[in-house]
Amino acid sequence: MKSFSIQDINAIINGEIVGESTNAITGLEQIEKANPHQATFIGSRKFGNLWKDSKASLAIINDNIDLEPGENKAFIKVKNADLAMAKLLEAFAPETPYFEVAIHPSATVDASATIGEGTKIGAGAFIGKNVVLGAHVTVYPNVTILDDTTIGDHTVIWSGTVIRERSEIGHYCIFHNNVSIGADGFGYRPSDDGRGLVKIPHIGNVVIGNAVEIGANSCVDRGKFSSTIIGDGCKIDNLVQIAHNCVLGRSCIMAGSSGLAGSVTLGDGVIIGGSASIKDHTTIHSGAIVGAGSGVMNDVPAGKTVLGYPAVDSREMLKQWVALRKLAR
Repeated sequence: MKSFSIQDINAIINGEIVGESTNAITGLEQIEKANPHQATFIGSRKFGNLWKDSKASLAIINDNIDLEPGENKAFIKVKNADLAMAKLLEAFAPETPYFEVAIHPSATVDASATIGEGTKIGAGAFIGKNVVLGAHVTVYPNVTILDDTTIGDHTVIWSGTVIRERSEIGHYCIFHNNVSIGADGFGYRPSDDGRGLVKIPHIGNVVIGNAVEIGANSCVDRGKFSSTIIGDGCKIDNLVQIAHNCVLGRSCIMAGSSGLAGSVTLGDGVIIGGSASIKDHTTIHSGAIVGAGSGVMNDVPAGKTVLGYPAVDSREMLKQWVALRKLAR
């Protein structure tokens, strides 16, 4: 069990200690559930009222919140408690699963593959022809990486993930369980004889930048003739669909169960709320926000927030909802 004094914790987050407690801190917990050996966080005034009943000995608190720690309790005041929390969660994180050997004997690694220094490959993994894995890549058990794929340094690929042929993946990426990279795009046309559907082949690939994180059971389909592109720093939640030939700029966020149809373009810093759907060949410009559950049918200007189905300016949609509630009374 990891154990820190309040001074040890302050050395990590570099705040200001207010009050005093001699209790060792062995974990982190929500303010209502914490025990005397756990630290908690107060990042908003609305949680301040919970502190008086909390058993936690330590709270990491925004420096603009006016509270007293109380007897045998302490605060560490910081500018941003959420960012401090991220540092402490990393400090308290348990060790990742252990690899007894760098490449498990049951893994299949093609002789033509290039494996970088310090890379680990778990049991039952498959590494295909001409695959290039950079330095310190971690491939957990039962991952499949098919031919001619390149993966950059320090990328982590969790069990069940399948990375199809010719994918290009950057450094410091994280793919959680059962991610699918490079599957066929969804494309069909009626046959000439009218008796069925003709599958449209997709012969492109997927290109993923650096520091991209993709959540469990999410899918990024390959392009029809060119590439589906995920820019540096994008963060993709669980159960997200990114269709063929989509292009995401830098540092976009897509929340769970949202989806992009084919050939959607996102600018830099776009945020897509949970369960939102974006029509094919639509452009959402940099800094725009799409509210949860929305359906985007048209391009969205830079910096605009849209909401609803079909999605419109969020303020206009809220006015419509208020009007409908008044009519329903």
